[in-house]
Amino acid sequence: MPGTAIYTDLSGYYDLMCADIDYRAQSHCVHRLQKLFGNGGNRHLDLACGTGPHVRHFLDAGYQSSGLDINQPMLDRAALRCPDARFSRQDMCGFTVGLPIDLITCFLYSIHYSAEIARLQACIASVHGALATGGLFCFNAVDKHAIDNASFVAHEANHPDGLFSFSSGWHYAGAGEQQLLKLRIERTTAGQSQTWHDEHRMVAVSFAELSELLQPYFDVHVLEHDYEKILPWNGTSGNAIFACVKL
Repeated sequence: MPGTAIYTDLSGYYDLMCADIDYRAQSHCVHRLQKLFGNGGNRHLDLACGTGPHVRHFLDAGYQSSGLDINQPMLDRAALRCPDARFSRQDMCGFTVGLPIDLITCFLYSIHYSAEIARLQACIASVHGALATGGLFCFNAVDKHAIDNASFVAHEANHPDGLFSFSSGWHYAGAGEQQLLKLRIERTTAGQSQTWHDEHRMVAVSFAELSELLQPYFDVHVLEHDYEKILPWNGTSGNAIFACVKL
């Protein structure tokens, strides 16, 4: 999980950047998936946990929740949000745990931060090794063949430090195992604007390729990218939730 300087520089604004995300709905959906597919245990680990909003919801739901991330400023903020959780600075493509985990999550397409197939394979192996018998691995992903390079999502948010505009979009060149996550952040204060641009190198896989990587380790369930309903993937959607039970 390569260091991402923009998340360090703007760690104080990360929650603002993600203000339109329904963390409660995402966490509750995975809690339901744990009851449906998992072993029912309450030991939880969130990969690429950021400032800990998902961890907070799992704690409130009665889990023994923990998180890991590569970015220390993010973890510092997570510890303030969740003083009753344990956080560690580790790479999700090669991590260790003290006790077997019942549920491992990786939200916000963060599985793609593994950046290349070999590291994605290492991440999957690390997750499998950390899970208890019947443990569940849940994450969301994007199919490289369904990416629209012209499509961006954007929102604005007010902050005492100014008006912030955020936009992000995927870009896939059409071949190879890497795609880009393009970010643009603009802060306007007293008529003066400051802009950050960044491109994160992400792993590019089709859902067929991803399922093939997972199947030696897990019973794989591919679901529609809908946190309100649990539905099988329709076979064409470009975004999906993967619920993977340890074999």
